[in-house]
Amino acid sequence: MNQEKLQRLIGAYFSQPERRVTLPAGETLLEQGEDNDRLYYVCSGELEGFYQEENSEAQVKVFSAGEGAFIGVHSFFSETLIASSTVITKTETELGWIDSKTTAIDLDRYGPLTAQFTPIIVNELSRRQRRAMHESIEKEKALQKLYTAEQMTTLGQLAAGIAHELNNAVGVLSSKTERLQSIILELLEEIHPEASSFVDQGLMFGQNISSAEVRKRGRELEITYGIERYTARELARAVPEGELSKYWLKSPEQAVRYWNIGRDLHDMRLAARHSVGIVRSVKQLGRTDIDTDEVLDVNDSINKALVLLQSDLRRVSVHLSPAAMPMVRASATELVQIWANIIKNASDAMKHTQEPEIEISTRVSNRFVLVTIANNGPEIDEATRRKIFRPNFTTKKGGLSFGLGLGLAIVKRIISGYGGSIAVKSNQEKTIFRIKLPVEDSHGKT
Repeated sequence: MNQEKLQRLIGAYFSQPERRVTLPAGETLLEQGEDNDRLYYVCSGELEGFYQEENSEAQVKVFSAGEGAFIGVHSFFSETLIASSTVITKTETELGWIDSKTTAIDLDRYGPLTAQFTPIIVNELSRRQRRAMHESIEKEKALQKLYTAEQMTTLGQLAAGIAHELNNAVGVLSSKTERLQSIILELLEEIHPEASSFVDQGLMFGQNISSAEVRKRGRELEITYGIERYTARELARAVPEGELSKYWLKSPEQAVRYWNIGRDLHDMRLAARHSVGIVRSVKQLGRTDIDTDEVLDVNDSINKALVLLQSDLRRVSVHLSPAAMPMVRASATELVQIWANIIKNASDAMKHTQEPEIEISTRVSNRFVLVTIANNGPEIDEATRRKIFRPNFTTKKGGLSFGLGLGLAIVKRIISGYGGSIAVKSNQEKTIFRIKLPVEDSHGKT
C-alpha cells in the first residue's frame, strides 16, 4: 500500500504510549477461538501464527510476521471478534493496538475507521493469497517427489522379482556357453587341430580394436600382402598389430572364420558375466546404497561396453582416445552400464545420420576422471535436455523400445552415487555427454 497513507495511519492510531505493549519471547498474543477485539501493529520483533484443526492435537504453523505487519485483521474487521489462529511471539516484541472502541480520527476528511483501513485489509488479503499460492506450489512439488519416490520403490520391488527370474536364465546361458566352448575346442582338436589356434586367439582376446583402427589396419594389410579389402579388414579385427604369420595367409578366409567362432564365444561369455552384474544392479534400483568394492580402469570398462554394443555399432565409426588413467573404486558392471546406455542412445539417435560417428575420450583433471562421449547426431533441444535425466522421461515411443525412460535416470543415479556428475551439451554439429568420476584415493562412498 501507499507508504504515506500507512505512515499516517500508524502515527494516528498506533503511536500513543497508552496503546503500546511489549511482550517477551514465547508469550501468547492471541488464542485460536478466543475473543479478540484488537488490531495489532508490529513495531518490532517477530511472531508466529498456528492453526489447529478440530479434533486434532497438532498445531500447524500458518504464518510468520515481523516489523510492519498487522495481527488480528480478520477478527477485527469481520467483527467476529474471535481469533482465527493462535499467535505467539518468537522474540521480544513491541506492538501498537487499537480496539473496537477506538474512534476514527479526522472522520470528515478520511471517513470511518473501516474506510481508512481498507488499504491495510486489501494488502493483508493480497499477502495471504501470495502465501497460499506459494504453499500450494511447494505442496505440489512435495507430492511430485513423493510420487516419484513411490514409483522408484515399486520399480525396485518389481525389479527384484524380475531379476530373480533373469538370474536363472542368465545362469543357464553362462553355463551352456562354457560347455559349448569346451565342446567346440575338443571337436576342433580332433578334426582340425590347426583351426583350434585361431579359435583360441578369438576366445582369449576377442575384438579389442575400434572401427577406425580396423579400417586403418585393413589398408595396411591390403597394401602389404595384396589381400582383398573385405578380407583384409576381417584379418585386421583378428590380428590388430604385428605381421601376419603363414598360418593366417595360407587360407585367410578360413582363418578368420574360425577366429570369429572364438570371438563370438568370447563375447557370449563376456555378455553372460555382464548380465549377471546387470541383474545385481537392477536389484538396487529402489536403493540408494551402491556396492563399490572394485578398483578398476575406466578405459577397460569403456572397451567392455563397446564389445557388448558391437551389433548396434556396425554402421557407426567409433573413435576412442584413451589417456593413461589412475584407478577408480567402483562397480565394473555399473561403469559398463553408464557407457553402454549413453553410447546406445547415441547410436539410436543417429539412425538417419549420414556417416555417424561417436568420439570417446578420457583424461584426468584435479583428481577426477573425465570421460567425454560425443556424437554427430541430431541436436537435442533445450526442453528435452532439461528433462533427459528424469525418471519416466523418454523420446522412444514406438518400435521394440519399451520407452520406460529409465536408462539415463539410472546413469545419473549411479554417477551421483560415486560423487561424480554428468552434463549434456548439444548443438547442430554435436551432442556431448561429459562425465566426472573421482579417482580411487579421493572417493568416498555415499
